[in-house]
Amino acid sequence: MQNLYRQIGDIGILDVRIFITVFVALSIVAVLVLAWRGRPRLQERMPDALANVIVVGGVSVYLILAGVTVLFLWEVVNTSIIFTFNWGKLVDELINEWTGFKVTLTVVTLAVAYVAAGIFKQAIEGMTSQRDVFSQHQTQVMVRVAQVSVYVVAFAAVLGFWDVDLTGLLVGAGFLGIVVGMAARQTLGSLLAGFMLMFSRPFEIGDWVEIEEKEGIVTDISIVNTRIQTFDGEFVMIPNEVVGGSTITNRSQKGRLRLEVDVGVDYDADVEQAAELAKSAMSEVDDALTVPSPEVVTKEFGDSAIVLGLRFWIDKPSARRKWRARTEVMGAVKEAFERDGIKIPFPQRELSGRQETGGFQVARKRQRELGPTADGGEDTVQPPAEERGDNDDGGEQ
Repeated sequence: MQNLYRQIGDIGILDVRIFITVFVALSIVAVLVLAWRGRPRLQERMPDALANVIVVGGVSVYLILAGVTVLFLWEVVNTSIIFTFNWGKLVDELINEWTGFKVTLTVVTLAVAYVAAGIFKQAIEGMTSQRDVFSQHQTQVMVRVAQVSVYVVAFAAVLGFWDVDLTGLLVGAGFLGIVVGMAARQTLGSLLAGFMLMFSRPFEIGDWVEIEEKEGIVTDISIVNTRIQTFDGEFVMIPNEVVGGSTITNRSQKGRLRLEVDVGVDYDADVEQAAELAKSAMSEVDDALTVPSPEVVTKEFGDSAIVLGLRFWIDKPSARRKWRARTEVMGAVKEAFERDGIKIPFPQRELSGRQETGGFQVARKRQRELGPTADGGEDTVQPPAEERGDNDDGGEQ
């Protein structure tokens, strides 16, 4: 035992300080690693924002205590000030002058606002994830509005702690809002229309829509405008104010689209047989859905044919799938009609004359008058030379 005391006595004060400093540094590294690995587990048990505040706050407090320990250890700060300093007077000054107290309230308020914003975010995401009526874009907009509201209230509270007069600030903000509102009426209208579109949900990103004679796929929806990519590869930005006041055609709202192709069959053909052949041919097309099943309707008596409407559905509608399905259906129906001898007639015209005038006659082997010409004379068509009996040399046979 005496040998142990003798060995400890041989260790210098400098060696002890170095040993303690190294121990504090290692403990800081251990705390940082523990915080980094323990934060995900802590987030599983409580809101992410609260877990972040606890981890950051705990690490900050430990770093401050470790730093103070090292300062006292190396006598950068004299330990006698702890006992000689008038702490009661310091507390009175902090409370009366509000310097340290204001800083503390500011930090606490901002921390609470951060935690509240995180809680609102998780609550909104949890609520919208259980309902299909909210899209991801709508969820993000609601989260941002809630977080901004929380931070605005926290900012107003902090200004109140520092004795900032909010009356003048509110008056200035109101006057500025009037000026901005008058200068940016169209932008504000688009903003309001954007919120209306967010809740009415006439379309979502990826839908095939037609707006203001512009047809394409919706690629982005913001609170100011809507961007669609046309089938020509062009990107069109449409203000939400225009979108809200226009007729919107959504071709992929329910995930499927009905297409129709017209085909004419000869009047002499069996219409029922032609309809069955067309229906069977459409059922064999890969892009045409079997449920709902294809159908054929008789639409009208055309000039040259009886017009049949070939109706079928496609899944996950897009422009490429639409034209591919139409092409396949037209080819399959044409092949089926040709195989069974059903004629798809060309446009035809039938000429007839009145009975009281002798009906329709073709002028042959006789002179036909064409009537007066532009110069006031008479224009006639002469029979061929062989019918008139003329020779090539101008004589008569």
